[in-house]
Amino acid sequence: MYRINDIFYSLQGEGRNTGRAAIFVRFSGCNLKCPFCDTQFASYELLSGDDILSRISQHPSRFVVLTGGEPSLQVDRALVDLLHANGYELAMETNGTHPIVEGIDWITCSPKGHTVIKKCNELKCIFEESTAAPDDHGIIADYRYLQPCDVQDAQRNANTVERCFQYILEHPEWRLSLQTHKLVGFK
Repeated sequence: MYRINDIFYSLQGEGRNTGRAAIFVRFSGCNLKCPFCDTQFASYELLSGDDILSRISQHPSRFVVLTGGEPSLQVDRALVDLLHANGYELAMETNGTHPIVEGIDWITCSPKGHTVIKKCNELKCIFEESTAAPDDHGIIADYRYLQPCDVQDAQRNANTVERCFQYILEHPEWRLSLQTHKLVGFK
């Protein structure tokens, strides 16, 4: 059984897959307490792998984003095998502090705390007002993104975006990732 906060269908709003139709399976629970986290962990329902499969099969996309919270705390080989056997491509958004089960097709790591993973497809570092340089935790990635941190203050957000923009101009190995879903108002 898996603690699931939400399952919903939308467009991926961040990183390399921005704009792609995706089914989001949001796991409840995390080993960190980030102040900018957008997941409420108190509410969840216990679902089996078959329950999850039943719910995601209601949507036409075959791209599933395992997110959280921290999905690596719950996602296991049985769930990965079940979803792959039913034709789903799996992406995982992780903080990198816990090992990831084999078989995930696309790994996005937003490193926080002590990371144990050393390679991912997409590295997404949060760029805050006080960021001098992003801490990539020595992770090797195919793509490197900086995402300005949304602090719910328009002026501070604008300053952070400007600093992030300038940083990327000076360090072109990074790309800008905006939270498109927040900009256009979708989940």
